[in-house]
Amino acid sequence: MSTTDRSVLSILVVGCGSIGQRHIRNLQALGTRMIAACDLDGALLDRVVSEFNVVGYRVYAEALDKVSPDAVVICTPPPLHISQAMDAIARGAHVFVEKPISHSLDGTDDLIQVAATAKRVIQVGYNFRFHRGLKRVKALVEEGTIGRVLWARAEFGQYLPEWRPMQDYRTSYTAHRSLGGGIILDSSHEIDYMRWLFGEIDQVYCLAGTLSDLEVAAEDTACMTVHFASGVVGQIHVDFVQRVKTRNCKIVGTLGTIYWDNWDASVKVFTIDSGKWERIEAPSDTNEKYFAEMNSFLGCLDGSVKPVVDAESGRRTLAVALAAQHSARTNATVAIPFIGEHIG
Repeated sequence: MSTTDRSVLSILVVGCGSIGQRHIRNLQALGTRMIAACDLDGALLDRVVSEFNVVGYRVYAEALDKVSPDAVVICTPPPLHISQAMDAIARGAHVFVEKPISHSLDGTDDLIQVAATAKRVIQVGYNFRFHRGLKRVKALVEEGTIGRVLWARAEFGQYLPEWRPMQDYRTSYTAHRSLGGGIILDSSHEIDYMRWLFGEIDQVYCLAGTLSDLEVAAEDTACMTVHFASGVVGQIHVDFVQRVKTRNCKIVGTLGTIYWDNWDASVKVFTIDSGKWERIEAPSDTNEKYFAEMNSFLGCLDGSVKPVVDAESGRRTLAVALAAQHSARTNATVAIPFIGEHIG
């Protein structure tokens, strides 16, 4: 089916929390009209059905049968992702799955193979690849503006109770490692965009733990040192304890430095030739990258283009995140020699 007429696409969104609602809103803005929502929480589902004027289902299997969707958008906790994606593909649907692709490597190879055999698209929701500022950073790196990259540091921090103000943070999957939560998996954006910028990671050492007084059953802070196959050395700090929102990346090369600050909406560049900092405005409202990633996904459904973040790439980011968790438990550097490695 050509995606030029998106009004005839049938889309099922499973999981109606804040991100599911955002995707419904963006799908409607992108011209899709036949949208169904699915959630076990009846009260939440009723609100979504009323607000967005969509059809609602509480049972996923029933929704797949009744809707026969062209695509399923999966916004449930990570332990459900693989089975729900498999069920969607079995019904002939393409899949957009929120990050991380799962909480474990188990089943990811099978999912990739099944999707390839069925010729179904899988896109993973690493929306920072669509961020205007980071796209500018990537272009500067590839253009050699700061020469050969030597090292880079990415940081994210935001107080968990303020992530989703309408929800008690203690009930969120983020607060529970058994549900695929913890800061390493839930903020694997940093791992993903660092891979995007510098290539594959082959070693990781991580210190992580529950340092705050928040009522969580997962690590709230993680500091990772990573080595890229390209030779770049990286540091990735993520936490959900900072009271001031922070998201930035500093990249040091042989000829200068790049500094991206999400909340300052800027990319700053220092080169030895200029001898000064140049500020590049990079405004990007919160929804812009989500809108762009969903637009990109819809554009993949006719097979003419490939997803920006496919299942294999999502699996690679997951492998690094799990390696970081393993490193934190064992206090050892973990090598990632091949993507098929299972890390317990």
